[in-house]
Amino acid sequence: MQSVGIPGGTLPPVRSPRPYSPQAGPGAQSLTERRKAATQLDIARAACELFAEHGPDGTTAEDIAHRAGVALRTFYRYFRNKQDAVAPLLAGGGDTWRALLAEEAPGTPLAEALERAVSRSLTGAQAVEEGLEVTRGLLRAAASDEALRAVWYRVNQDSEEHLVPVVARLAGPDADPLGVRLIAAAATDAIRIALELWSATDAPATGPGSPAELAVRCLRDLTGAMPLLR
Repeated sequence: MQSVGIPGGTLPPVRSPRPYSPQAGPGAQSLTERRKAATQLDIARAACELFAEHGPDGTTAEDIAHRAGVALRTFYRYFRNKQDAVAPLLAGGGDTWRALLAEEAPGTPLAEALERAVSRSLTGAQAVEEGLEVTRGLLRAAASDEALRAVWYRVNQDSEEHLVPVVARLAGPDADPLGVRLIAAAATDAIRIALELWSATDAPATGPGSPAELAVRCLRDLTGAMPLLR
């Protein structure tokens, strides 16, 4: 598949970031849940491809359903509108970075754990080769599409809420709940702001001006005075 353009940016072939891969052990997804997740991701990829080719204004829900190979009623079973369809792909980055943070051992200095997880999630081969350019194209399109911006903000809010228990586990049972919430909010905003700033430029995905560099800078500025990170 060839790369496709979007007004103000370029998207590479859209591949699954695999945030919905089958889980092992307790809490693993059932076969039905995995099939639903796979269908959602197929629709999300189709939406991104069509937004890249025609922009949000030139794409309909019917177009997306047709590209994904599903019925229109199936599209609306999962998504409220065409912009909402990109949410599974946008959420994939948050899923990845929370999983990396969850791998950190309790007792690891929290500031160190946060920076390492943020940097790893934004410099991994899959993020650099696929996810970041897709995100850049979508964020550029969102600049002129209020509904697409709303999806981006909602995805970040959801990510922040899911981040709270991960931070709480690393911070320990005696950690101040307010401090835990503030760290979750700051870390989420650090990545969001970094991606938004980077998407408005033509900076590379790695090195100076990259999302990883910007996110670590934002994280340090936003959390430098927080007691839990001292």
